[in-house]
Amino acid sequence: MIYFKLPFNERLLSADEKNTKNAVSFFSYDGSDQISFNGDIFEVNPAEFDNISITSETLNSNTAKYSAETKEEYCNTLEQVIAVIKENNLPKLVYSRRKIVTDFNTINYKESFKNLCVSYPNAFRYLFNDGKNAWMGAFSEVLGKFNKTTHEFETMALAGTLPVSEEWSEKEIEEQKPVSTYIRDILKNYSGRIEQSETYDHISGNIKHLRTDFKTTIQPEDLDRIIQDLHPTPAVCGIPKDFCNENIRHYEKFPREFYAGYIKVETGESILYFVNLRCARLYKDAVHVFVGGGITAQSNPDKEWRETELKSEAILKNLVIS
Repeated sequence: MIYFKLPFNERLLSADEKNTKNAVSFFSYDGSDQISFNGDIFEVNPAEFDNISITSETLNSNTAKYSAETKEEYCNTLEQVIAVIKENNLPKLVYSRRKIVTDFNTINYKESFKNLCVSYPNAFRYLFNDGKNAWMGAFSEVLGKFNKTTHEFETMALAGTLPVSEEWSEKEIEEQKPVSTYIRDILKNYSGRIEQSETYDHISGNIKHLRTDFKTTIQPEDLDRIIQDLHPTPAVCGIPKDFCNENIRHYEKFPREFYAGYIKVETGESILYFVNLRCARLYKDAVHVFVGGGITAQSNPDKEWRETELKSEAILKNLVIS
């Protein structure tokens, strides 16, 4: 089963599984795994949803028995990552971790999902369980939006993270610039006319990011290729892509699975692609919250740890635990 809401839209949606058409697909970060929910997308009656029981009791146990990184382990590894960045003069490299929660008896995921929907109205919000994997998340970064009629394609550069009340520093501003350049350079391969917005604040719950929007027109047959070129964006990987991916595999303690991958949703009018950040894998006896940050030569390990703790609250503060 899957339940989801599109950004700025409070209609609760699902896939009816009545045909083989892929309605919603989740792609893992490394492209090795895909979970698809088939059928036509339909609206779920809120009253019917209220009568559904979705708790952690219906999920698989955490058989892998991962243990999360401590702050000391994280900061020590981050010092090594920063050394690699300086040695190779990298604009940024994204390093992530899992925050693992086990101190509960049961979690009401239906009510948790409702909370997530209220907290992040501008995000793609979802809850799914395919029998083997269960995930929940809410994030507003659009990897791509394609209008089937006009062939207009939209995407965004999203980078830098601070609490809403704080002012941007040089570190965050410099982190966002190469993300915008990277995306613009890719779009140039598909179109001669690209509209680029000014960079502005993008609010996501208790934190904010720097955002730049892009709009162009592409050929429909180029859509899959442009998504493959854009993913993974510097916001979830780093620059250059191949070198950063190699170091992510070397330094990160856990596989990313569907974290930092992307979600494809096809409606009658559009094909939408969302980056899968602010998400968690759900187990009967654990919740694995995935969090990361863009690391630069100017990064401070202690501050980066606090940033990941702040990001984890996107999921944790919405969980209904007993």
